[in-house]
Amino acid sequence: MKKLLFLFVLATMATIGSFAQGTFSITKHSFGKIKQGTPVTYLFSFKNNTAKPLIIETATAECGCTTPEYPKEPIAKGKDGKIKITYNAAMSGVFTKHVNVKFAGVDAPTVLTIEGEVIAKSK
Repeated sequence: MKKLLFLFVLATMATIGSFAQGTFSITKHSFGKIKQGTPVTYLFSFKNNTAKPLIIETATAECGCTTPEYPKEPIAKGKDGKIKITYNAAMSGVFTKHVNVKFAGVDAPTVLTIEGEVIAKSK
């Protein structure tokens, strides 16, 4: 019985934690094949499922080739927000890049991923 109670409490905590921030409709986007030297952009959408305004503290990319832009103002409860991620596509080859989105009051960041293949320019 104690094990069942423990599992119930654990499952409840996991469920509450998953709604403690913005909920992204998707967290990964593939650009497919793109031309070298042509920057590409994708908008990741999220919804504030909390009872109070949602604040993004930071959105950080793992390298300088990826630029995240995020709303600095709080997102009201029940409203949607967007994070714009641009990849500069300067180097040819396959890429996978991550952006860590940190919501205020939430310990673990949400990781957004972009991927694709940059095709070298014809000479």
